Amino acid sequence: MTDMSGRICLVTGATRGIGRATAEALAKSGAQVLLHGRDSASVGAVCREMIRYGQVTGVVGDLSSLAAVRKLAAEISAQYPRLDVLVNNAGTGTRRRQVTVDGYERTFAINHLAPFLLTNLLLDKLKAGNAARVVTVSSMAHRGATLDFDDLNWEKRKFKGLGAYGASKLANILFTVELASRLAGTGVTANCLHPGVVATNIFAAFFGGRTGKVFSMLFRPFMLSPADGAKTSIYLASSPEVANVTGKFFDKCREVAPTPAAQDLGVAKRLWEVSAKLTRLTG
Repeated sequence: MTDMSGRICLVTGATRGIGRATAEALAKSGAQVLLHGRDSASVGAVCREMIRYGQVTGVVGDLSSLAAVRKLAAEISAQYPRLDVLVNNAGTGTRRRQVTVDGYERTFAINHLAPFLLTNLLLDKLKAGNAARVVTVSSMAHRGATLDFDDLNWEKRKFKGLGAYGASKLANILFTVELASRLAGTGVTANCLHPGVVATNIFAAFFGGRTGKVFSMLFRPFMLSPADGAKTSIYLASSPEVANVTGKFFDKCREVAPTPAAQDLGVAKRLWEVSAKLTRLTG
């Protein structure tokens, strides 16, 4: 780990799994970590456990609500003069179509719209940071995925949990590509990554019930630990080797090429414009 003393880092979805491992490593490296979670009880509990590693402060916000995302960004902006690292780690998956309070399909809303809005609302703080970095957790699940701009909410098609998840991860890469372009010359970089197949509750989310438990039991011995899954996030957040790298996709701490669909600049721009409208982003 690079010495991160004096850096202010926000990690979303940091109460468990990859996010928690990422936050823990950054705190151990000397960073001041803003540990995000959905509710104050879980955030408080994790902060009390992790405070022994360094400076850890809890921040709360339900990323399924755009109003909550705005409130979270406003609170961080009011309390901190800058932000040096933003790790968009929080994500979800579901086997049945669910709709958020804003009326958007839940997977797309949490995995893409929330980090899109949060990042944009914190851009001034990132630009004020010390060569700030935006790190977004995507997935190899983007391979074979498509974005249907006529049905981003899965209202016209039969909902497929894995399909919705893959599309949201494709959106993460396209967002990163366009963000990097828009941040050119500011000193802020934006990269994304595949964390690997990590031992989380992902099978339960997509298959549910007994089937999900069986899959988890069968495949868990072959999955990465959260600590191993966090390695590329930590690398992109801290390593001097990628200080000037932006707009790229990484796997196992190495730059790799995503699918052609994830590199389509026209689609990336279109997704940005559509996302700005859906989130009512101004400016």
